[in-house]
Amino acid sequence: MSRLLDDVVGELSRLPGVGRRTALRLAMHMLRMEVQDVELMAGAISRFRREIHYCSHCNNLSDRDICDICADETRDRTIVCVVEQVKDVISIENTRQYRGLYHVLGGIISPMQGIGPSDLKIDLLLDNIAQGGIKEVILALSTSVEGETTSFYLSRRLSECTGIRLTSIARGIGFGDELDYADELTIAHALHNRRPLE
Repeated sequence: MSRLLDDVVGELSRLPGVGRRTALRLAMHMLRMEVQDVELMAGAISRFRREIHYCSHCNNLSDRDICDICADETRDRTIVCVVEQVKDVISIENTRQYRGLYHVLGGIISPMQGIGPSDLKIDLLLDNIAQGGIKEVILALSTSVEGETTSFYLSRRLSECTGIRLTSIARGIGFGDELDYADELTIAHALHNRRPLE
């Protein structure tokens, strides 16, 4: 294999979920592309890495100091949805069902990986709440042990804030799932978060 091809495959395979076979297919696809298209792609990736910022208000990605969501005056500024990562913001926004603000923690508490509360953007969240105006904080974290630990920690810290309603996204059986494929904890969450039929 060419040294140049091997270098490209090696770099592409460093991406999450991309093994050497996929990296080789991507590299071969780039060889079939026009040179200027590959240069545009490489330039966009380079600009993204150099110029992207984290929003000073919510820790979301932005090309400015404040992200588009925080700058949008039509959003409900009394509700903040707390998520682990930027990709979670994208997932919730794609539903077009939520019009409040966000707060991106930048991860979850994971002692096994050496991530503690001080490694997350929890103080920024508390500072934003202290400024007033926020009435509800929605915890939209994963149901993993680490996610539940982070939710518990946040609920303890947020209980010190007066006038804040703390909620969590509903958990349980997914749409189209069958009960016999769900584990006991998922079924328990579904029963606990039941709601009346409308």
